[in-house]
Amino acid sequence: MSPTLPGAVREAIREAAGEAAEGRAAPVAGGDINRALRLGRWFIKLNAPARADMFAAEADGLRELAAAEGGPRVPAVLCHGAAGGCSYLVLEWLALAGPGADGWARMGRAVASMHQRRATRFGWHRDNTIGTTTQPNGWHDDWVRFFAEQRLGHQLRLAADNGGSRDLLDDGERLREHLGGLFSGYRPTPSLLHGDLWGGNAAFDGDGTPVLYDPAVYFGDRESDLAMTELFGGFPDAFHAAYDEVWPRDAGYPVRRGLYQLYHLLNHFNLFGGGYAAGAHRAIQRLLAELG
Repeated sequence: MSPTLPGAVREAIREAAGEAAEGRAAPVAGGDINRALRLGRWFIKLNAPARADMFAAEADGLRELAAAEGGPRVPAVLCHGAAGGCSYLVLEWLALAGPGADGWARMGRAVASMHQRRATRFGWHRDNTIGTTTQPNGWHDDWVRFFAEQRLGHQLRLAADNGGSRDLLDDGERLREHLGGLFSGYRPTPSLLHGDLWGGNAAFDGDGTPVLYDPAVYFGDRESDLAMTELFGGFPDAFHAAYDEVWPRDAGYPVRRGLYQLYHLLNHFNLFGGGYAAGAHRAIQRLLAELG
């Protein structure tokens, strides 16, 4: 892929924005999936032409998040597609800054508001990706079955293809079969989720307004977003305290947190290999021990 911005993408920006897309496109560091550039007031992601649907799903996810009243700010979508030998997604450029004195508390309240946007079923109107892994989102009335089939089962099938050990796969299937035991007395509602809520996908604009980006959106148990905030760090106590003031967590969350983190550990194994398999297997064994 050319290090410069293809002329066809400049033309797509000009048509969508109604103004010339002139000037030098400067590279932006930070991601490992896409090439990123800034051109004036636009942030541009580029990838191979086959990734156009990934960008279309991301654009839909950002629009979904933007509709959540009181939720975090997300970059506005200008356009996306495939042209000039690449796929592209063009977003509003946001100048990011530090959280300020109460930024993380504001983030906690904003995420709680986002989660209060509901659907009648679990899933979403389309599949999308988490990283570059396909994330199936077919609608389902039952959360435990949805998670067993479209989250845990999907990742275990990929792990089998990617060299996961027999013990990991067998224990994962045992967990999948008995998943309902982790939800005794708890009935989640379908909440709007960011889907990949780790510290690298959260920030603040110059006014201290919470900002989220790079989503893997669907409607699911809000605890799965909260579990991700605790997997790789980055969300301080002020975030969690403010969230719980708006919408306290269920008492069983500490156990289910391990289940929801397992999904991301398996995904990291499927994307990157290495020690994530051992971490995922330990998580499975802890959950099986909880089930007795």
